Amino acid sequence: MTNSRIAAIDVGNDSLKGIFGKMDAEVNIPNVIARDIEDRPIIGIEELDTQDPLDGIHIRVHSPALKDNNAIYRVGNLATKSNNSTELDPGSSKSEEDQTLVMLFASIALDAARNDLFKKNNNVIEANYTLGTGLPLREVKEGKDVGYRSRLLGSVHQVEFLVTPRYQGIKVNIKFDEVKVYPEGFAAFINLVMDNNSNIINKDLIDKRILIQDIGGLSTDIAVIKDRKVDDDKAQGFNLGVSESLELIREEIRSRHGIELDSRRDVVEIITKKNDRNHIMVKGSRTSVHDIVDRIMLELAKKQYRHLRNMWQKNSQTEICYFIGGGSSVLKEYIKTLNNNLDGYNIDFFEDEKESIWMMANAYYKLIGDFTRKNEKQQQPQKDEQKLAKTK
Repeated sequence: MTNSRIAAIDVGNDSLKGIFGKMDAEVNIPNVIARDIEDRPIIGIEELDTQDPLDGIHIRVHSPALKDNNAIYRVGNLATKSNNSTELDPGSSKSEEDQTLVMLFASIALDAARNDLFKKNNNVIEANYTLGTGLPLREVKEGKDVGYRSRLLGSVHQVEFLVTPRYQGIKVNIKFDEVKVYPEGFAAFINLVMDNNSNIINKDLIDKRILIQDIGGLSTDIAVIKDRKVDDDKAQGFNLGVSESLELIREEIRSRHGIELDSRRDVVEIITKKNDRNHIMVKGSRTSVHDIVDRIMLELAKKQYRHLRNMWQKNSQTEICYFIGGGSSVLKEYIKTLNNNLDGYNIDFFEDEKESIWMMANAYYKLIGDFTRKNEKQQQPQKDEQKLAKTK
């Protein structure tokens, strides 16, 4: 695995977050795709290569792991502008959706195309990666991680850049030397207590009984941490995320104000932006949507709080609950207010929104980095023996 590049990728319901190599590159792409044609129309084709590739990901994906093989997609920012764009639906399994793999392959192909680490022959890049990624606890408990991993290993997955800035005409053949699929709750715990070199950084937490409530777009996972590991029997997953509420807000803004928002990401920006939070522009006038947002998000926060209460009752010796994930960033103030007015549990959020949103990708990076270091140590005696044999 000497020529294998590390990829730690969190295919979140809102967006994909990826960290590559020795943390020398990262990528954040909205988790939106749209089926497309090969020669998508573009204004100013001669200026294509001056644009950011992330704003124009247009690819053909060939992989035996896909149900719909050899299809052409717009991905990320470009897809949000399409009438036929798709986001993951509530109740869907991340491990079984083509969209998860299309996003995963697209992000890795972008990383391979923007550096000179791999062999390139006639615009074809041969890229080898060691992948750390994860799935919701619910899917891991159902054993879906095994099938997901096997679909990625042992095959070549090709991404061909079509009308994409800077990379048009480049094909990337992706081969995985190793794939590790981690349960998301365990990954979050690792991120809290371990640094990038596998050193313990939070000794106060290491032996505590902890709940980690990960609120995503489509689901919520609550991990129960005891004796430094996830209690699989007590951990629970729920089909309750923020996506449905974001869609309700989007729909009500459309019906009340006649404003069409491209995607859920636009709704998130309205809710979380630092200036003019919960405001939109209607015919050039600054207009509040505070009442719409508050009503719908408070209802969701109450449901999330009920899950917290039920889990805490079943795990009465819990010392603290950490709220993580993109959904937690959106619901933070609502859940804090409910908790202050009701049970007063010991809960905590990550004030740094980026830290909360990137927590899974960071955790996968730490875990896959630890695996790689241990693997290299095991291989070192064999390499030394081979060198010794050559000198004799």
